[in-house]
Amino acid sequence: MARPAPTVPYKPRPGEIPTNPGVYRFRDANGRVLYVGKAKNLRARLSNYFAPLHTLHERTRRMVTTAASVEWTVVATDVDSLQLEYQWIKEFDPPFNVRYKDDKSYPFMAITLADEAPRVIVTRNRRISGAKYFGPYPKVWAVHDTIDLMIRVFPIRTCSDASYKKAMATGRPCFPGQIGRCGGPCSMKVTIEEHRAIVDDFIAFMAGGDQRFTRELTARMREASAAMDYEAAAVYRDKLQAIDAVLNKSALVLAADTDADLFGIAEDELAATVQHFVIRGGRVRGVRATTIEKELDITGGELVDQVIQRTYGNAAGADIPRQVLVPAMPEDAADLEEWLRARRGKAVSIQVAQRGRKAELMKTASLNAQQALMLHKTRRTSDYVARSQALTDLQEALGLAEAPLRIECFDVSHLGGTNVVASMVVFEDGLPRKDQYRSFGVAETTDDTDSLHQVLMRRLAYLDRPEEPSSGAGPGIDVAPDPTADEEVVTARRRPRFAYRPQLLVVDGGKPQVEAAARALRDSGHDEIALCGIAKRLEEVWLPGEEYPVILPRTSEALYLLQRLRDEAHRFAISHQRRRRRRDIQSVLAEVPGLGAARIKALLRHFGSVSALRKATPDEIAELPGVGPKLAAAIHAHLAQPSAPSDE
Repeated sequence: MARPAPTVPYKPRPGEIPTNPGVYRFRDANGRVLYVGKAKNLRARLSNYFAPLHTLHERTRRMVTTAASVEWTVVATDVDSLQLEYQWIKEFDPPFNVRYKDDKSYPFMAITLADEAPRVIVTRNRRISGAKYFGPYPKVWAVHDTIDLMIRVFPIRTCSDASYKKAMATGRPCFPGQIGRCGGPCSMKVTIEEHRAIVDDFIAFMAGGDQRFTRELTARMREASAAMDYEAAAVYRDKLQAIDAVLNKSALVLAADTDADLFGIAEDELAATVQHFVIRGGRVRGVRATTIEKELDITGGELVDQVIQRTYGNAAGADIPRQVLVPAMPEDAADLEEWLRARRGKAVSIQVAQRGRKAELMKTASLNAQQALMLHKTRRTSDYVARSQALTDLQEALGLAEAPLRIECFDVSHLGGTNVVASMVVFEDGLPRKDQYRSFGVAETTDDTDSLHQVLMRRLAYLDRPEEPSSGAGPGIDVAPDPTADEEVVTARRRPRFAYRPQLLVVDGGKPQVEAAARALRDSGHDEIALCGIAKRLEEVWLPGEEYPVILPRTSEALYLLQRLRDEAHRFAISHQRRRRRRDIQSVLAEVPGLGAARIKALLRHFGSVSALRKATPDEIAELPGVGPKLAAAIHAHLAQPSAPSDE
């Protein structure tokens, strides 16, 4: 019989977890909240975290093993759990929940409704009491251009509070009013009540009621023209032209009565970007960009759930539209709709844009999100000054004699101790060299440190053997440069690469991994190569032989470079492992009669690899739902054949 899969020591006993809806919190040994989540059924949801550790996603496994306890709070309804989850995430800022970085560079147009005579301003401050906001706009000049056009049609106050008070006290128009740039009561042309009515029209137009004003101005222009009051007709004509200019800045993308928020999302394993299109009156009135750092592996629907909560958690009811368009439907969409309805006071629908103009607009938002994600990943590394600063800071922090122009980073990945692979990524001058990435298969190993020692010994051996084979591979090394490298780069594989000596080796891990790497450097006779490790949990930088880690500032360019090296090595290792697992499972199991894709997926999820499945008995295989004794016997017999390939 196979040994029981390891689990965490604080796993609740069977029956302890209730089946009610609620919110749960994972805490570490110091009581810090690591993760907050909600569930319609707490027992069913939490059981996913307490499955055998080798079946969990790596980042989920890291959260579960970092935690020391789990607690839960039962609530009356699913909507209550949603609200409590949002409040606790805001309160505790758990490190394993998704983290948002709103783009603060976008300016807004604001109308200060709390003032006696409201004025229109350009601001990035979203906390002006009583203000009505429009936007955000891509550039400051775009807001000023819109205001210049709008005050030709709706002349409201633009002067400062000091100018307004002085003008009202002295009875002399403010300076902007004297030159026709301010239409408030301080210009001495309208009363406070009349000005307030113009402000209301300004807001109504910006909120999407443009058709009414166009019709009214057109009718007045024609009446003035018929009465041969050509001067008044010209004024109305100029206002219509100003309205057309404003409308042309936000083209009609949906039906004129459409009020909606549309979210385009792009993501990879570590981050996501969101493009939020604000659509009012069928026109895109604003765009907001958000970057999200993901700590746990979450689905597209779960990410949409978090984005909706974040967007509308503190929003005023008037800012919540009738319709929310998303790329994937969250599992608790009905609860989110009820939550939004309670906040808005009216019905709100959440929909996936599947066809027509909404689907086309979703493609546009998603494309913008993809570009924003690419920009987020490359902005700092594409800056030569930032790269140079990163290498200089790294040299000083690690006490190196020279800046590490060539850095190689290694990561070991496995699935419950099986299917072990390792990756090597290369950065030169702070930029990735994907043509020089390599993957390693590890046949026999005792733990991660042993695997790391093996891999480094094989890699370092090539420094003494510059005659690297033209294939770019060596003993135990898979010919697997990054598949995302372009064709021009791939052709460079024919040139020797392993013979290049790195100035710095980086390993993913803390003190044990660094000591294993240091042993490999000593055993291979290459003590001249600098070494460090970066530990994920607190982002400490470990040096060989040191009792305490080096702590780099969170804003340090050197830390960002090390994080990017570590994340890239992890991504490459995981990608290679998944390709091998997929190839192994399909090639080995697809030949068994009666075993389809769904059952193959279930077998992989349960056993983790072909190697683990090979060791299982027919009775253990038959325990899976949908796999009877006859099929289990066929699987066992097929894997017992000498010709059946293994994981390695």
